[in-house]
Amino acid sequence: MRAGKEAEAVAAAESDRAKPTRRRMTSSTGRPRSEEAHQAILDATLALLAEVGFSALTVEGVAQRAGVGKATIYRRWSSKLPLVVEAFGALPGFEDVDAGSLEQDLKETLKKYLEAFNTTALGTVFPSLAGERAHNPELSKMIEPVARARREPFVRIFERARQRGEIADDVDLGLAADLVLGPISVTLFFRGGVLSPRMVDPIVDLALSGISKRN
Repeated sequence: MRAGKEAEAVAAAESDRAKPTRRRMTSSTGRPRSEEAHQAILDATLALLAEVGFSALTVEGVAQRAGVGKATIYRRWSSKLPLVVEAFGALPGFEDVDAGSLEQDLKETLKKYLEAFNTTALGTVFPSLAGERAHNPELSKMIEPVARARREPFVRIFERARQRGEIADDVDLGLAADLVLGPISVTLFFRGGVLSPRMVDPIVDLALSGISKRN
């Protein structure tokens, strides 16, 4: 009997020592799986936005495309709205180029952006969400901080230019940014044209010829 009890005690001790190891394995391997699932969900959301648009996108469809259960999505996002906003926020925005001159900064920033626009999901997702905002106040409200933050590097370019004395102190920086970005929106939404990096030089040159007259 004593030998049997001793054997049971040894087995129990071995089991207890093994438990932390199993917990560590679960923890170390669980995190990558969680991150991979998170990214798969965002990728699936962007793909479906490009294919079917915001209105037809469903959590069920995203779950199926990502290969996860709906519960996995709902543990992270309460509905498709915050999911779409986060997926959009992960797409390329304006890079904060600082080459030392307003003209060069604007041209390099816009060219990189348009290249990303044509080579990532941005080219299909951005027009889809921009159109949806017009009649979806909830989406518009949620996506506004993301859109504003993505535009901020572009505004900083004008702030640095003003500090260098390239433009007058009373220039409205937001309006100046809109003046440069405006032709892109017109081409995309009103003319149905294709955005090309070749557009950048004439757009910036023409815009700056007007802005510089205020000096």
